[in-house]
Amino acid sequence: MAFKFRRRLPDAFYNPTSYVGMTIFALSLCMILFLYVLDAVAGGGNAYMGLITWIFLPGVMIFGLAVAIVGLIRTAKRIKRGEAAKLLPILDFNDRKHRTAFSMFLFGGLFLMLLSGFGSYQAYEYTESTKFCGETCHSVMKPEYVAYQHSPHANVKCAECHIGSGADWYVKSKISGSYQVYSVLFNKFSRPIETPVHNLRPAKETCEHCHWPSHFYSQKLLDKTYYLSDEDNSEGQFSMLMKIGGTEQGASEGIHAHMYIDNEISYIATDRQRQIIPYVESKDKNGKVTIYRNMDLMPPTELELKKGEKRIVDCIDCHNRPSHQYRPPETTINKALASGSISTKLPEIKMVAAEALEKEYKTEGEALQAIQADVDKYYRENYADRYEGMKGDIQKAIASIQNIFRTNYFPEMKVSWKGYPDNLNHLHSRGCFRCHTGKHVSEDGKVIGNDCQTCHTILSQKPPGLERETDVKGLVFKHPIDIGDAWKEGMCMDCHGPPAKEE
Repeated sequence: MAFKFRRRLPDAFYNPTSYVGMTIFALSLCMILFLYVLDAVAGGGNAYMGLITWIFLPGVMIFGLAVAIVGLIRTAKRIKRGEAAKLLPILDFNDRKHRTAFSMFLFGGLFLMLLSGFGSYQAYEYTESTKFCGETCHSVMKPEYVAYQHSPHANVKCAECHIGSGADWYVKSKISGSYQVYSVLFNKFSRPIETPVHNLRPAKETCEHCHWPSHFYSQKLLDKTYYLSDEDNSEGQFSMLMKIGGTEQGASEGIHAHMYIDNEISYIATDRQRQIIPYVESKDKNGKVTIYRNMDLMPPTELELKKGEKRIVDCIDCHNRPSHQYRPPETTINKALASGSISTKLPEIKMVAAEALEKEYKTEGEALQAIQADVDKYYRENYADRYEGMKGDIQKAIASIQNIFRTNYFPEMKVSWKGYPDNLNHLHSRGCFRCHTGKHVSEDGKVIGNDCQTCHTILSQKPPGLERETDVKGLVFKHPIDIGDAWKEGMCMDCHGPPAKEE
């Protein structure tokens, strides 16, 4: 039995080019439906699900349709010129060759569809992985990837914080990513990468999937061991309660009173890194608004304020480096000394290590070699009489210092702690003192205070060379080095922060 397909469309449609185009169109449509059902069965919420289903395959589908239209137009022109249009192929199922070819086409097509569906699913699963974000597509992000691997969020996928679920933020991230791809391909990206990310998704839609705002309360004990940069690496300690606060039984208090549960606090920053804040606005649960202005930072005129960026405070305004921290040597060396990976028996090791880390290097390889040479040379020349007995501790210290450098300094990208202020404290950057200056004043005279007891209570402290003090009601902080009241009058970062940039 032989038969021909009945023509239900204009003759110009029946041509090989249009057949190919419509086949591409149909297969793409089937794939979209297949992946949509697969995602629905899996529960949805995959940040990169749209990469194949809603971006790539629709593009292929449109391409197939365009090919079909091109074939139709070309054939229509030939018909108009009097040329015969090619006839539809004839299938004869009484012919064994026809049956074999048809079977191979049918089952081969089905197999190809299943294989393509599986491959497509695996592809977008891979693009969601941290390896893809950190190594494959975003190689320029090595500093962020290394810091992420040593962060508390190392088991959280990049996409869960940077994109989250839903199509709208997925599309926004891809639009932003398009420019990033261009920047990488044509070497247009900045070194270091600028922060903060100004189009980052609100913390309500990412952080709060794991962290529960209504249960941010109580206090947290913080123990610190630190060392001076003297010959003996003199040790000091202190313990304090951090007043985490939040909301408990309807009362808003402590550090997390900044959250938007009972209060809505917004601010205007006049610099890109959100470190200079002349304007703070607080709205309580009854809708009462109080505005604080810092007259020392900027004349509080409406014209000047419009130039700044107004934001409602959320998690990221304080926890601005939750997964990508580059720690200063003061922090990393203290930790290494406390853990024993650097021996406190090595004289002046804190000073030597800090100087080795803070030198300017062009590459990581150059830095690691210089650290090895400089540290060894220092002890060989300055402690020649004890050098042989210290060799083991020196090599162990060098290995630890090199590891600190690998995880906190990236000279190729010009990345270190100096360019990335951490707002979670006020030691090495403005942090809390961006607003808690004691100079932000409202019209009725209210002041955003900078009293130490507001956020923490020192329970115990033992400055180097002094006896330990303990008082559950709280102690007045004693600076490890006697500098009088100077520590009360300026910001900690004036001494502990990065050196001021030359104009």
